[in-house]
Amino acid sequence: MADVQQNWSAAIKPPDMSFDDEDKPAAAPASVPVPQTKCIWDLCIETVERAEMGQDTGALPGDNVNISRESSLLMVGSKSSGKTSMILRFLDRDEQPKATTALEYTFGRRSKGANLVKDVAHVWELGGGTFLSNLIETPINQQTIKTLSVVVVVDLSKPDTIWSTLETLLGVIKLRVKKVINELKNTCPSEANSLVAECLARYGADHPDKDLLDIIPIPLAIVGSKFDLYQDFDSEKKKVISRSLRFLAHYHGAHLCFFSSKIESLVMKSRGLLGHLVFKTSISKNITTDHSKAINVLAGMDALSQIGSPSSSLGSRSLIEQWKTTFITTFPQEVAANIPEDPCKDPQYDEPLIDSMRSQKDEELERYKKQQEKKARDEARREGKLIANGK
Repeated sequence: MADVQQNWSAAIKPPDMSFDDEDKPAAAPASVPVPQTKCIWDLCIETVERAEMGQDTGALPGDNVNISRESSLLMVGSKSSGKTSMILRFLDRDEQPKATTALEYTFGRRSKGANLVKDVAHVWELGGGTFLSNLIETPINQQTIKTLSVVVVVDLSKPDTIWSTLETLLGVIKLRVKKVINELKNTCPSEANSLVAECLARYGADHPDKDLLDIIPIPLAIVGSKFDLYQDFDSEKKKVISRSLRFLAHYHGAHLCFFSSKIESLVMKSRGLLGHLVFKTSISKNITTDHSKAINVLAGMDALSQIGSPSSSLGSRSLIEQWKTTFITTFPQEVAANIPEDPCKDPQYDEPLIDSMRSQKDEELERYKKQQEKKARDEARREGKLIANGK
């Protein structure tokens, strides 16, 4: 047994590590630090510690990373202007865009670093251009107004619809927002005042134009889509469009950016803008005002002196009316078709088979109503006779 132990000891004895002087490895210089490695658990601990402190998690300063934050985004604009494409690219969904029917809803979530809690964005898209603009009452209400942002998209390749679309939609949005804020003042005046103050703060007390503007008191953006088609326009036409849009955005307190789903750099800018509106992420403050390039101006960073004066500046008309005259003189606006109060009578929705069945049912309904009216009159007469006989 002793022999076995001795042999085993010899087998595990470390080899002789003695060296001749010339074979000895050179000693590491004293100034070279010994590298320290971290195991996977060390990295996990650091990640959790950063999450608890709100660092590198996408959380806002002072934001609790353990609480989910909800916000709402409403997308409106011209027909087939690329609203759905913007939403899909923002949500990083590889889907084929489909035509939007009335008011559609989707949502997106954003993780807060290593934490399981996620911020949620409720995304509403209004289809049909200005036709169904009254439906914005659904997503704009007292429950959503405190975390709501609105994006208005116009088709740059169709300047004959730009001003009329913006005029209609911005007008409807302004009225609805002001109505909801007035209602909120009755229940929670501090929150209502805070919303207005936050939007005015983007301009600052020293902004030279602050008394000339009509700011819509919610985070707002105007997006000019299909820049890939617009960039082939004549230079003077592009100047009128870009300066007019800069004025409208500045006047209403909105961000302004140009977008094309076919230009990746503009896709990234639009994603950054929507992320800033919805998740309050940081956004580059670099602006582009050159009409030959894709315009990108944040709210409060433009000025009337930098935009310039409208070419039609005669008379005592308001500034916005002067810009409207300048724009529609260059680009006469498309006349909106008269829409019947009853969509069933709208010729664009003609369906011969269904319409004939509807007509037949309408006739049956009229006959039934007449029969019921006759029956009611007969009963009234009989009751009258019974009362007379009873007397």
